[in-house]
This record gives sequence, C-alpha cells and structure tokens, in this order.
Amino acid sequence: MSTASSTITIIMGIKRSHRRTKPGTGRRLLVRDAGLRPAPHHEAEQAPARSPLIPRSRAKRGVLKDEAIDAGNLNASALYRLMAWLSPAYPIGAFSYSSGMEWAVEAGDITDAASLERWLAVMIADGSGFCDVVFFVYAHRAVEQSDDGALRAVAELAAAFAPSKERHLETTAQGRAFLDTTRAAWPTPALDRLLAIWDGAIALPVAVAVACAGHGIALAPALQAYLQALAANLVSAGVRLVPLGQTDGQRVLAALEPLVAATAERALATALDDVGGAAFRADLASMRHETQHTRLFRS
Repeated sequence: MSTASSTITIIMGIKRSHRRTKPGTGRRLLVRDAGLRPAPHHEAEQAPARSPLIPRSRAKRGVLKDEAIDAGNLNASALYRLMAWLSPAYPIGAFSYSSGMEWAVEAGDITDAASLERWLAVMIADGSGFCDVVFFVYAHRAVEQSDDGALRAVAELAAAFAPSKERHLETTAQGRAFLDTTRAAWPTPALDRLLAIWDGAIALPVAVAVACAGHGIALAPALQAYLQALAANLVSAGVRLVPLGQTDGQRVLAALEPLVAATAERALATALDDVGGAAFRADLASMRHETQHTRLFRS
C-alpha cells in the first residue's frame, strides 16, 4: 500500500471514530476500556441536584421499601404522597380546629409569639402531640407486621384518649375525612383492613400511619412529617387568633423544630403502655372552648 493511500485510510478511520462518539448518537465511546460511559441525557442533567450520599444507580431506581424503612430515607413517590397528605390543602378540615387555643387566647394565656411558642411546646412534647405520635408509631408497626390485633388495640386506644368532646371530634372527624379521601385517591389494602377490623371512630394519627405503612413509607420520616404538619397547623391557628404576622408564625415554627425532632425520636422508644400527657391547661382549654361565647374554630 502506498503512503498516500495509508494516510487516507487513517483519516477515514478517525472520521468514522468521530461519528461514533458524536454526542447524542447513543453509540459507545472509544474510552470504554477506561471504565467510563456516556450518561443518558436526563441523567446528565439531573446528576448535580442529587444528594452526594446516594449512589447514582440507587437514586435512579428509587430506594427500596426495606431500605427506606431501615435507613429512614424516602424515594420520590413516598415524598410526594407525604407532602400531599399532610398539606393544608388536603381536604380534612384541619384549618377549622385550634385544639382549645381559641379559649387560651381569650383567657390571655396566649398573647404573642413567645407565649404561643411556649403553649405549643407543651402540647407537642407533653400533651396531645406526643400521644398522637406514639399512636402513629404503633399503628404503623402493626401494619408492617400484619398484626390485626395490635392495630385494633391502638385504634381503640387512640380514639378513647381524647381528653374532651371537642378534641375527640377534632381527631376523629379528620381521621374519617383522611380515610375517605385517601381510599378514593391513594387506595391501599391497609386502609381497607383497618375498617374491617375496627368499626369505631378512627383518630387522625392512626389513619395517617396506616396509609403510610400501606404505601411502604418509612416510619421515621413519616412520623417527623406528621408532627411538623401538626405544629404548622397549630401555628396557623395561633397566627389567626392572636393575631400575629406571618413572619412571626414562621419564627415560632422554626423555634419548634428541635422539639419536634426530639419528640418524634422519643415516641419511637416509648412503650404503648407508657403513653400519656401532662398538658393540663391545654386540656382544660379544650373543655372550656365548648361553652365559649364567640368561636371561630370547632375546637
């Protein structure tokens, strides 16, 4: 072969190699022996936004159910559903309840952001908030373990634990609304099973926990999300009742963040027989709200 023809052959080979490695052609790169590979178009765009703690292959397929429960992580579907179910827009009427805070404002117990924060801290750590998340934990675990007896027991206990008529209405009316809406839009056999084994009133934390477990949503983050939503709803009621500015309300919610995390962690380690609260003034407020002369809220 002549020198000219050899040169032409080499040049043509380089051109063919260039065509094979042109971006967007989907053909294999010549550097494959170095252990590299072309990233799909969508993966290349999304890679910078991923957490550095999650391997790319794992992020692409989603966290498996058992991995999510063990590690406390959420895949995209789980996060989407939690955000939907615990949003103020979810049609359970959460905006119409104050857990007795309306009376506390009238009585002068809550007058500003600082007193609202103190009131809510007691409710969350030592009152109904703590009891609710303990019920949440045991309802979620009962579904995971397919233990109908345990699920019935915690559903019955949660419904009986409300300290006043209005608080019973608050948790069971929202629980029923959550069940109906979720069974229609996000069905799971776990919710049907709950209704089959318990024909009484269903408290909101039990309903949400059963839905989370039925959809394979990890307990730890679901618990944190539930308690954050509870705190946010109570802060919203306080902002409207005192009244406070929206920024002050967010300051209160931000200040409660460590307490919410600590309460959720404590609930995970609390025996069901040890559940209980000591927020007496809040419980009295929910009783006195029934006879309050002027009311904006149902509790």
